[in-house]
Amino acid sequence: MNFAERMSRLGTESAFEVLARAKALERQGKEIVHLEIGEPDFDTPAHIREAAKRALDDGATHYGPAAGLPELREAIAKDIGGTRNIPVAPEEIVVTPGAKPIMYFVITALVNPGDEVIYPNPGFPIYESVINFVGGVPVPIPLREESDFGFDMAAFEKAASKKTRLIIINSPQNPTGGVLGLDQLGRIAEIAVKYQIPVLTDEVYKAFLYEGEFASITRFPGMRDLTIILDGFSKSFAMTGWRMGYGAMPVPLAEHVARLMVNSNSCTASFTQWAGIAALQGDQMPVRQMVAEFKRRRDIIVAGLNALPGVTCRTPKGAFYVFPNIKALKRPSSEVAEAILQEGGVAVLGGTAFGQYGEGYLRLSYANSEANIRKALDRMRPVLARLAG
Repeated sequence: MNFAERMSRLGTESAFEVLARAKALERQGKEIVHLEIGEPDFDTPAHIREAAKRALDDGATHYGPAAGLPELREAIAKDIGGTRNIPVAPEEIVVTPGAKPIMYFVITALVNPGDEVIYPNPGFPIYESVINFVGGVPVPIPLREESDFGFDMAAFEKAASKKTRLIIINSPQNPTGGVLGLDQLGRIAEIAVKYQIPVLTDEVYKAFLYEGEFASITRFPGMRDLTIILDGFSKSFAMTGWRMGYGAMPVPLAEHVARLMVNSNSCTASFTQWAGIAALQGDQMPVRQMVAEFKRRRDIIVAGLNALPGVTCRTPKGAFYVFPNIKALKRPSSEVAEAILQEGGVAVLGGTAFGQYGEGYLRLSYANSEANIRKALDRMRPVLARLAG
C-alpha cells in the first residue's frame, strides 16, 4: 500500500507503548509496577454504573444526536456554568467518545496548513501530533521547573502573533502536575484578545487540585467568545473505559465539530451519556474521596523520590503525576526510564515522551496503591544508584 504523506506526521502516546512493553515483560513472568499510565485505579462509582444499566434496560442502545443527548448537553452546560461562573447554553456543547476527539476536531476545524499553534511543552503529546497531522506549525512554549512548570511567559509573548491560529493550555497539567496561576492566565487572555486567537483550554484534571481553587481562563474579559473548554468524565469519575468527553465552544464552532462527529463517529453511545448525567448530578463524595487519596499518595511519592540517588522532585499542585528531575544522572531520560523498567520492573515514562523540554525528567503516575508506590520506590533505588555511580 502507498500511504498518505500525512500519516508520517502523526505521532502517538508513549504511555501506551510503554504499557505494551511492560505487559510483554509480564507475559514472560516478570512482575511490573505500573506507574506509566494515567488512569485512576478506582472503580466507577456505583450510582453511575447503575444509571448505565437502567439506560440499557430502557433501550438506550440506538443512535443519538451527533452533538450528544439534549439531556446531557443541558447537564454539562449547567455544570460548566456553575464551576466556571459563566453562562453556557446546551447548543455550545458537543459530546464525544473521549476527550481526545475534541482536541482533534477543534484543531482540524481551526488550523490550516502553515498556521501556527502555540501549545505547552512538555505537554500531552497528542497536541503536537494533531497539529503536525493537519499541516499546522507547532510552536512549543517551555514549561519551566523554576516557575512550578508554568508557561515561559517571555517565550509565549514573543511567539504569539497574527500568525497564531490557536493557543492550547492545560491546567492542572499532564505531565508535570503544574497549575497556571491567575497572573499567567490573565496575560495569556490579554494576548489572545489582542490578536483574537481562540484558546483551547484542556481542563480534564480540574477535580485534581490540591491547593487553592480551580481557575479557568474563561473568567477574563473578552474570553467568553474565544474559549473552547475541553473536559470529560474519564479522570474525575474514574470512567476511562467509558470513553466520554465533551467540549464547550462558540456555537459556530460547535456546529463544525458536530459535523466532524457525523463524519467520523456518528454519535457517542447513548447509555454512557445517561451515566454521564448521573455522574454530574449525583453524589460527589466518591470524587472527593478519590482526590483526597491521590493527595495522600502524592505526598508519599514526592518524599520517596527526593530520597533517591540523583533525583529531585517538586510537589505538584494538581493532576496525579510527578515530574522528577533526573538531570544529575547525566543520561537521556528515555535511557533512565528503560533501565528502571528492565532492571527494576517499574514502568515509568521518560520526559521526552512529552516533548523536547521534557529532557532531564521522568513522569510517574501515582494512580496506584500506596503499597505499589512504595514497592516501586524501593525497586528504583538500586537502578538509580548504579546510574548515578
